[in-house]
Formats: sequence, C-alpha cells, structure tokens
Amino acid sequence: MLRILTYEQIDRKEWSRLVRESKTGTWFQSPEAYDFFASQPDLFEPFAVGVETSALRAVCVGYVTLDKNPLMQFFSRRAIITGGPCLADDATAEEVTMLMQSVGECVRCRVENHKHYTINITQKLSTPIYIETRNFNDYSPWKDAFAAAGFNYQPHLDIHIDTRSPEIVENNLGESRKRDIRTTIREGVKIISIGNCKLENGDCKLEIGDQERERMVGEFYAILKKLYKTKVKTPLFPLSFFLALSKHPDGRFLLTEYNGHIIGGTVCVEQAGKCLYEWFACGEDGIYPHIFPSCYATYAGICYAAEHDCPRFDMMGAGKPDKAYGVRDFKTKFGGTQVEYGRFLRVENPCLYSIGKLAVKILKSI
Repeated sequence: MLRILTYEQIDRKEWSRLVRESKTGTWFQSPEAYDFFASQPDLFEPFAVGVETSALRAVCVGYVTLDKNPLMQFFSRRAIITGGPCLADDATAEEVTMLMQSVGECVRCRVENHKHYTINITQKLSTPIYIETRNFNDYSPWKDAFAAAGFNYQPHLDIHIDTRSPEIVENNLGESRKRDIRTTIREGVKIISIGNCKLENGDCKLEIGDQERERMVGEFYAILKKLYKTKVKTPLFPLSFFLALSKHPDGRFLLTEYNGHIIGGTVCVEQAGKCLYEWFACGEDGIYPHIFPSCYATYAGICYAAEHDCPRFDMMGAGKPDKAYGVRDFKTKFGGTQVEYGRFLRVENPCLYSIGKLAVKILKSI
C-alpha cells in the first residue's frame, strides 16, 4: 500500500539514499536543501512530500515564495520545485501522480481521503498562484503521470557540461571562450573561492573573517542586482540569502577579482560526486579592456567540477526553445549539451496567473 509522507514522517537516511541513487535526484531535492530553505523564513515557506511503499519511492521538495510587500506577495506568490521531484528510477505512474497530487494538496492546506491513501497536511502554507517544477533531468517516462495530477508540460531548455575530467572540459571549450579566458588571466584577474571550495589555480579562502566575506559577497551582489534590474527583470533574493549560502557546507562561491575588487563571479551548490549547479553568475563585462569576468567565473566553476569528481556542470536553465535568449548564447560557448527537459506547470488561480504574466511581460519590455 502506498503512503503519502509529510516532511516530519520522511526518514532522512532514506531520503538521502534516494536522492543519491536516483537519476532525478538533485541537491535541491535533498534534506540539506530543505533545511537551507527553512533557514530563510522571510523568503521561503518550504515543503517536502514523499511516497512510500516498503521503501521511499519519491520525494518532492519545494518552497512557496514570500515577499515583504503584501501587494507583491498577493500577485506573485508561487510554489517552485527546483530541479524537479526525486523519483525512484522505476517509479510507477501511480506513485508519481500520487506524489504530485499531494504536493497540490499540501500547498492548498487540505486534508483529503482517497481510496488507497490519505493526504494529511498540517503545515500552513501561503496558497500559491501556480506550482512549477524546473526540471534538470529527463521526466519523459512520467509525463502522463504529471498530466494526471494536473501538471502540464512546458518546453524549456537547459545546458549540461561534461566535467568528467579537465581534459574533456578543455577539448569541448569553444575557441572564443579560450581566447577570452587567456586575455582575462593575462590582465591579472584572479579567482577568489570562498568556503570549502579549493580550486587548483584559485586563491582559496578556507579561513575567512565575516567582515571580508561580507565585503566580497556584497560586491558580487551589487553586480548581480544591477544585472537583474536592467536585463533579467525578475525578482532576486536579497543579500542575506547569498551571505547565508556562502556559509553553507554545499555553497561554492567563485569570484573574479581585479585590482582588489570583485568584478563578477559564479554561485554554485555541489552535490558531491554527481553535479555542480550554477545558480547565479554575473560580471562587469565590457567595462575593462580584454577582461571577461562572467566568462572566467563560469569557467572556474566548470574547472572546479572537473577537479572534484562532479561529472556534470548544470547551467540551470537556458530559456524557451522558440525564443531568442542572450543568456543561452553565452552558455552554449562552453561546450555543453543543450537538453530540453522542460517544466511542469499547474495553475491554481488562473485569473491572477494571467495578470502576473501580463505584468512580467510589461516589465521586461520597459
């Protein structure tokens, strides 16, 4: 008999095992990710739901976004499942449908009795306008199961880079990227790594005071915030999020430094032995002659993955396949493979969802 488990009922050892062994297991579906989201109560309301038979068969970790502005929260609240749920490789359609149905009930704070199982959600969450999975792996075997739970497939691209060895990285890297990296190094730009993030040719900051950490992360954040305000035009987490992640055991900050100042960087999380995920990247490109801080920072992340037995570097999204996207053009030049694993979307409030889509479209056109 299948059982739906809430966060409190999921065995953490079984949870970690499933994430480690599953082809769809990512850091964002791990207990550590849930704990990190829970440590940011002003930003997230996290949730975790599992499906169990004789063993844990599936788990889904996500969060409902929070905004301090009540009006913004009313129009923008959403439930995000980063990476997609973690499923046993042989998970059945019934198990997946049950999992995703229970996610829907969880975020709507309902208790329902079904023929074969009971959803008993006691956690109070803000009801989102929509629920979205942002897939980093292939869910095509279960597409119908998601649809049965009300989740519709949306095409979306990602780029995976083969980092099984430094040699593979160098062989796949585009010539223009190699040239940009060479000139950046020649001009004296350094890579500063923060935390447990040793890089062969980087300046590793294993022991760092809070004041210096905050200065460097703050300088990086100022560049990232400008990028989001002028080009990305979507909400960005506050500085406190990045400071907390810089202290997390799985956080990896590789920052580009020039003349004593941070001019760019990449922020990643590491799933040991499996993948390095590039969550954020930016740089003051076009300001300094012959210096390409965004390119050098991402390259440093790719090198870190290759040096630390992470066989894949995941660039975490490359836009919709039918729309031009400058970020995708940047990412493809690192020699990765373009994949379309898409997203699954379930709209909870169609009226507010339509208003939100229109507002985003207007903001991005300004």
